[in-house]
Amino acid sequence: MVPPGPPPGHRTHSGSRPVIAQDIAQTLVDPRAYADGKRIDDAFAYLRREAPLEQAQPEGFDPFWVVTRHADILEVERQNELFHNGDRATTLVTIEADRKVREMMGGSPHLVRSLVQMDNPDHMAYRRLTQGWFMPQNLRKLEERIREIARGFIDRMAEHGGRCDFARDVAFLYPLHVIMEVIGVPEADEPRMLKLTQELFGSADPDVNRTGEEMSRNADGVDTIQSVVMDFMMYFNGITEDRRVKPRDDLASVIANGQVNGAPLGHLEAMSYYIIAATAGHDTTSSTTAGALWALAENPDQFRKVKSDPALIPGLVEESIRWVTPVKHFMRTATADAELAGKKIAQGDWMMLCYPSGNRDEAQFADPFRFDVTRSPNKHVAFGYGAHVCLGQHLARMEMRILWEELLPRLEAVELDGAPRNMVANFVCGPKSVPIRFRMS
Repeated sequence: MVPPGPPPGHRTHSGSRPVIAQDIAQTLVDPRAYADGKRIDDAFAYLRREAPLEQAQPEGFDPFWVVTRHADILEVERQNELFHNGDRATTLVTIEADRKVREMMGGSPHLVRSLVQMDNPDHMAYRRLTQGWFMPQNLRKLEERIREIARGFIDRMAEHGGRCDFARDVAFLYPLHVIMEVIGVPEADEPRMLKLTQELFGSADPDVNRTGEEMSRNADGVDTIQSVVMDFMMYFNGITEDRRVKPRDDLASVIANGQVNGAPLGHLEAMSYYIIAATAGHDTTSSTTAGALWALAENPDQFRKVKSDPALIPGLVEESIRWVTPVKHFMRTATADAELAGKKIAQGDWMMLCYPSGNRDEAQFADPFRFDVTRSPNKHVAFGYGAHVCLGQHLARMEMRILWEELLPRLEAVELDGAPRNMVANFVCGPKSVPIRFRMS
């Protein structure tokens, strides 16, 4: 793949005013640019070269620093007391959307209060509640069950007769089934969970959101997103009531009956815990799995390489995580005046950590626009870093490793059967359709 060329436009620095030109600033927030892929890659590549840490102010947004380099992203993530998650919105929102959320939530900038929106001491206290469930030594007891689930979906793929949409028929459903079993959601409710997840993360995408429109017109979709959140909460209220009466060996029972600092979880915190587990717990893995097969279909040399040498499967997993980077950004807020990469950051400044840019950083990755299952080292930032590193990273890696261990020996050939498409979103997104032709043994 040819590295992207520079898009036009970059203003010179002028005090503390935003200096990233408006065409690029608008690209950074445009959900369609992330669906396009090349357009956002071009913008990030230009910024890494010419303005790796500068401020942008797209129309309708407060200004924010755009952190594009791998090293700078790590530096911000490492200093979790200096750069907070929860003081302002944790994802990009317009001024109007922020006003609307604060009005709804009594001054808080967050519709939910999960680990993502927390800082210490709350973050560590709430994380500790379920952390043991996601440690490698505890996940080993799930391996055979996950392998059984993977084989079932591969058998179903074989029944499609040589053509399927790998995203919709396999990649969306396999990690969904795994995490719902871990949480304790009945299999019959999995389609509902998938639909709500896609409505939440794909609120700008007319194919999956509730409006059927490209963009919801009420305060940038806040009302629509809030209605999805409320549907999740109504569902998990029922789960909570059940687990308090009849606890089981599942994650829902831990959340329903858990205590933090000697007291039961607050309603918002408990519901938010369920929501992050039930959405991020499968959607990011689904996106990475779909993106991996898309990349293998486009790079037959890489497919042959990993098929002939199963020892490369962990490398395939890491490269696909880097390649797709399903979480596109998180926002941080400076708690004090600071300096980063020679720039003066003021207390209260908002910062956008651009993970796809960090994972294409030429200073960190040789030939970053090439999909390479043998890439080593592969220190991507797709799971974050430091105190907020992804809680479910070990489960995600295990799920993907097992799927490829079961699928690759049976998959004799694969090619695209039409144009794959990405979800239209600027926060969490990946492929929504990967049509393929294949031959299986």
